[in-house]
Amino acid sequence: MTNTSEISSIETLFRKQVRKDKRIKNAYLLVHSERAGLHINLAEGPGETPGECINPDPRQPNYMASVGKLFTSVVVGILHEKGELSFDDPIGKYLDAGLMEGLHVYKGKDYSSNIQIRHLLNQTSGLPDNFYPLFDKLLADHTFDIGPREAVEWAKKNLTPKSVPGSKTYYTDTNYHLLGLVVENVCGEPFHDVLKKLIFDPVGMKHAYMLHYSGPLKNSPCPEAGFYTNQTRLNDIRGFAGLDYAGGGVVAPMEDLLLFMKALVGNKLVSGETLEKMKSDKGLLNPGYDYGYAIWQVRTIPLLIPAKYNSWGVLGATGAFMFYHPELDAYIIGSFNHIAWQRKCVRFMFKVMNKLRE
Repeated sequence: MTNTSEISSIETLFRKQVRKDKRIKNAYLLVHSERAGLHINLAEGPGETPGECINPDPRQPNYMASVGKLFTSVVVGILHEKGELSFDDPIGKYLDAGLMEGLHVYKGKDYSSNIQIRHLLNQTSGLPDNFYPLFDKLLADHTFDIGPREAVEWAKKNLTPKSVPGSKTYYTDTNYHLLGLVVENVCGEPFHDVLKKLIFDPVGMKHAYMLHYSGPLKNSPCPEAGFYTNQTRLNDIRGFAGLDYAGGGVVAPMEDLLLFMKALVGNKLVSGETLEKMKSDKGLLNPGYDYGYAIWQVRTIPLLIPAKYNSWGVLGATGAFMFYHPELDAYIIGSFNHIAWQRKCVRFMFKVMNKLRE
């Protein structure tokens, strides 16, 4: 499955983009389209420690940041289809009274019992975001360690909710920490074990795991790629795992991520009806993007974002992306492994879509 002209064009674009930014140590791109007969899997960058580490290799597992939220959302979708929970259930049905007490107090009124699972999934709970304040603590002290429950408790004590549940879209990792705890209580086992049982194993993601929580079924031939903020390699800070957890702890090579996306698009993980629900129960997150159940959907804005970019998928703060373009029947997956590329990766992805049309 190859197409020489498209491979050359996309590969040139990718390698030039990476080589222009001296902050990038390793970057990865997989583009797959059955319709176009195209499959490329690329790695680029100078490497992490010249003379010590291998050059970036397409087989390396990559930490995908908030791309992992889609895995969490799909786990919840599977449990919804099994009848073990419902998207409309109040979260208090699955979380203990101690955690629920005072979880969401907004303008003097307690809305904790009003939060539904769907509010966590589509970022409309109104809860504050615990990630970046705790991330700053972690950068200041690499020994700082906090678990997901403790991260929720910290937010409850130190931050203020943003809105009434169901009224506004506000992106927060607190929601996905809570979803992970819900899943653990429903399934009676750790989140990473549920993830393996419901997604990694059925899809065949043999090299996938959760950062600092689990290992792969089969070791990759290449080491885990580093991900960075400035010059700090975050893989090595163990406390980072508790911050991300069900909000983005998935680590996998690009080929494994493609297996997941193909299974999701092909209705092999959840039904077409459930996937449509996950996409349609959405709100406007940013100009040009709707958000539903961890799924970012490109919204057409005349002159700014043409309809030719209409696609859906998920983004991560390290410049990670995993999207499907229905018209092109194309999967575009990758990461620049640096927080500086959190927004720029979308513009790059659009350039790849342009190349696919040439």
